[in-house]
Amino acid sequence: MCPPQLRTLVFVAWLLGYVFFLLSARRMWTGKYVRGPLARALLQNIGNESDAASAEAHAQEWYRCCPDLLGESVRPLFIQSHLDSGTKAFLKRSAEKSGWLFTQLYHSLVSTVLSPLVSRTSINGFLSRGSMFVFSAEQFRQLLRVELDWNAERLLDLGAGDGGVTEVMGNHFRQVYTTEVSGPMKWHLQRKNYKVLDIDEWQHVGLQYDVISCLNLLDRCEDPLQLLRDIKRSLVPKTGRVILAAVLPFQPYVEIGGKWERPKEHLKVKGKTWEEQVTSMSKKVFRKVGLEVEAVTRLPYLCEGDMYNDYYVLDDAVFVLKASDESEESDH
Repeated sequence: MCPPQLRTLVFVAWLLGYVFFLLSARRMWTGKYVRGPLARALLQNIGNESDAASAEAHAQEWYRCCPDLLGESVRPLFIQSHLDSGTKAFLKRSAEKSGWLFTQLYHSLVSTVLSPLVSRTSINGFLSRGSMFVFSAEQFRQLLRVELDWNAERLLDLGAGDGGVTEVMGNHFRQVYTTEVSGPMKWHLQRKNYKVLDIDEWQHVGLQYDVISCLNLLDRCEDPLQLLRDIKRSLVPKTGRVILAAVLPFQPYVEIGGKWERPKEHLKVKGKTWEEQVTSMSKKVFRKVGLEVEAVTRLPYLCEGDMYNDYYVLDDAVFVLKASDESEESDH
């Protein structure tokens, strides 16, 4: 058996080697090679006007859409979004947190130890990291076509995570309900005084909601069509709306025990471009369950970064949906 001093020495050597490896991967923390131009410009308070203009021009690609490629029924519903102050603020915070050397080392070490045991979402909840950003308060109001002083009774945010996006919407509602699978994330939601409903019971509690948000959840659940049907039944009749975000291209996977697997029901979303997939979802998915598109926009789905990147970005389509009197139960 190894003496305690030797075990301690081995552990310290391993820890130092691990830190050295992370720092090397980070290119010695200079950020020269890993920071995106937009994050660098924001972190430096956009001191150089030409750099800032170039960075913002790059970021505007996140919002680019060719309306002519949208289907005729969807084209007039498209809303053009832009990089705004709320999005810039999130990117700046992400860039700053990415530069916290010892915090990021701690996060990386804990993630490495826990990843075989629990989900990535729970690890992020435990570490209070990985916050998401889908839309700013201004973009939310633009999508719903409401004013700053608009208020309603109930919001339900499905798969709310740590509640960061819930906060953007929550100021407009008297009651805010959420669902979440991860235990650590539930704690964050309860700490913010949101009512957390069970993922298998929210549709049976007898409540109806003015707005139900389903943000980047459709590609991460086993039965997406049933989820949409439950959402429709839970809306306030006539005036209830759904805000649904979907990462495109649509690639559904479900996290089970820390592993990613295909869901039991696979949605047929056709097309190679963002515009083609948006049109396909509108016609082949939403209409099938009796929902119709009222508005749609293109937004970046942003996540706080880590040692290696200031932030991560995926391509989102964000829809406003309402209940339709008709449904199509076939693809024809």
